[in-house]
Amino acid sequence: MDRVTEAERMLIGGELVTGETGEWATSINPANEEPIGRTPVATRADVDRAVAAAAEAWPKWAARTPMERAEVMNRFADAVAARADEILRVEVTDTGNTIRPMRMIDVPTAVESLRYFAGLAPDLRGDTIPATRDHLHLTIHEPYGVVARIAPFNHPVMFAVARTAAALAVGNAVIVKPPETSPLSAMVLAEIARDVLPPGVFNILTGDGRTTGDAIVRHPGIKRIAFIGSPETGRAIQRAAAEVTVKHVSLELGGKNPMIVFPDCDPDTIAAAAIQGMNFAWQGQSCGSLSRLLLHDDIHDRVLDAVAARVRALRMGDPLSEDTDVGPINSRGHIERILDHCRNADADGARRIHGGGRPSGTQFERGFWLEPTLYADVTPDMRLWQKEVFGPVLAVGRWRDFDQAVAMANSTEYGLTAAIWTNDMKAGLRMARKIRSGHIWVNGSSAHYLGVPFGGMKTSGVGREEGRDEMLTYCESKTINIIL
Repeated sequence: MDRVTEAERMLIGGELVTGETGEWATSINPANEEPIGRTPVATRADVDRAVAAAAEAWPKWAARTPMERAEVMNRFADAVAARADEILRVEVTDTGNTIRPMRMIDVPTAVESLRYFAGLAPDLRGDTIPATRDHLHLTIHEPYGVVARIAPFNHPVMFAVARTAAALAVGNAVIVKPPETSPLSAMVLAEIARDVLPPGVFNILTGDGRTTGDAIVRHPGIKRIAFIGSPETGRAIQRAAAEVTVKHVSLELGGKNPMIVFPDCDPDTIAAAAIQGMNFAWQGQSCGSLSRLLLHDDIHDRVLDAVAARVRALRMGDPLSEDTDVGPINSRGHIERILDHCRNADADGARRIHGGGRPSGTQFERGFWLEPTLYADVTPDMRLWQKEVFGPVLAVGRWRDFDQAVAMANSTEYGLTAAIWTNDMKAGLRMARKIRSGHIWVNGSSAHYLGVPFGGMKTSGVGREEGRDEMLTYCESKTINIIL
């Protein structure tokens, strides 16, 4: 075997290690299909080692005062921020996401979340309950102990850090599984965590879902699991976890999210918001992307023309370039799935206005490239209306009546996000109450706000993250009755 560097090791018990079997997975640059690194494939035995290390570490971590844990978490935040440029370039190369928005969002969100939950940790409190006259009844919150986070490929480091901060703040030890197609930034994170956090409090296991992910989900020593990804995988995790023992599983899953536009809106403003909401900067690969644009008949044509012009103007190219708007799709398997959705849209009679194939030019001959794609005349009976693409494909439909718009918006199995655009705030709030989505913007698109809960309804998941109540989901409540 070639010499193994630190940048190719995962983290177990405070040490950078290779896998038990010495098996490796090669990471591919989606822009040109060239190998850019390798990571170990963690086996069930490796998962056992990580759980044992975490089980040994968490009681000491939980025994620290909240302020002591907060101090360590803030040092972790400082260390992540200090290597932000390195993480950024690794992650852009490994995911295909464009560098400009990632610089503003991914590492800053990770750092801010660590600081936010570190600050909240001392405020975690139980209740006293006046149930009887002669007794004292109270509740306290205790950490689960060993918890796991399975991160998606669209924002690997952000989700590995930001979505474990609450668990760390209340005293848990964490096992993170990065995505198998984009794991390299987690190797940088492993070095940082090794140097800053107590051994075993933060562990990173690389590998695929069938081997590493399944072993994590089924391990009886992990009672709390958090996952972001597809509904199909979310259901598989629920089934596998239930076959072993009773577990607390939270899921942020897919979305087929509507952006509903009233006739009193400015077409150019809506066109800009639709491009932003579709998250073309990471190729539409976001659960929260507003991938269904519902336009009122009165402004449909004007908005559609403005959106089409903006889609055509998006610049594709090297994701490391500051001038690039759209990079490559994350992997070969994923681009094939997106192309299947485009073929289905064509077959169902949707009107393709732009995109749907590989862009022209020698720089796009290799790599997983797909033009930003726009379909019009999409109706609720079409597969493009119903199925999540998780790619740069925007479907446009039209509505006339308020109740019709609500029915169209709610006509899918998903319910993650939605956006409502109108100058009539009363109508906007009425519609927000009727839309079955967990996170709704009125006159906004796709923004997340520190401390504001995020999560989905229907098939889009269970549980809420990002807000202060997320800390409680990493605790078990214990009731103590004092007989006076």
